[in-house]
Amino acid sequence: MTDQPHVALNDGRRMPQLGLGVWRTPAHEAADVVRTAVTSGYRAVDTAAIYHNEDGVGEGLGEAPEVFLTTKLWNDDQGFDQTLRAFDASLARLKRKAVDLYLIHWPSPARGLYLDSWRALIRLRQEGRARSIGVSNFVAEHLERIMGETGVVPAVNQVELHPSFQQTTLRAFHEAHAIHTESWSPLGQGQSLTDPAIVAIAAKHGKTPAQVVIRWHLQSGLIVIPKSAHPARIRENIAVFDFVLDDDDMGALRALDRPDGRIGPDPATATF
Repeated sequence: MTDQPHVALNDGRRMPQLGLGVWRTPAHEAADVVRTAVTSGYRAVDTAAIYHNEDGVGEGLGEAPEVFLTTKLWNDDQGFDQTLRAFDASLARLKRKAVDLYLIHWPSPARGLYLDSWRALIRLRQEGRARSIGVSNFVAEHLERIMGETGVVPAVNQVELHPSFQQTTLRAFHEAHAIHTESWSPLGQGQSLTDPAIVAIAAKHGKTPAQVVIRWHLQSGLIVIPKSAHPARIRENIAVFDFVLDDDDMGALRALDRPDGRIGPDPATATF
């Protein structure tokens, strides 16, 4: 699977387009889950401080420098100095001298600290300890502020995105500013897998509904990080490079977008 697609980030670096998400993967399982993913061909892993499994992820990666590693700053640690301390703690847990991508997990606008946190991420990139930097769950207003105040454009914005909630307006904003869109909950927390249109497309191609949805993300130019702790599903989720969705399939999937399709919190109003 080493020939899987990459995307070119706006800082000149390359990132695998498909990775493993480890949200809700218990710490004591994370090492084995990551080992399974790496041996199955995954070349990217996405974790976060709030997942409380960075230790296990670091253990599972071992000496695997070819794996693109992302982690995230949690809301309680926002602020310039606090961000630097939180990053050091993440590196220690991951047993790494640097990470490939460091993200601000949520804007948490009520705190009023995401701009200071972004300035800290810029410092970390300058030091080479965070090779690329980005954000997660930022809306256009938040992005415009950090770009306008610092002149530094995030490489990635990781947001909720799945067939029922396709974020077309935000994706257009990203494209206009050379920000890559990364999808969390790419399978709609499993809700997409029973949709009749997706089930029909899966039957047409002899694939599972999950493989169809992951393939849709890839063909839509999105970075996608499906989460699973089950070895069979981990292998299933990366077995998506031997088929192509046609125009009819892509149109049917685009038609599933709904104004009320959001599953997680709204970043513009979330108070945590």
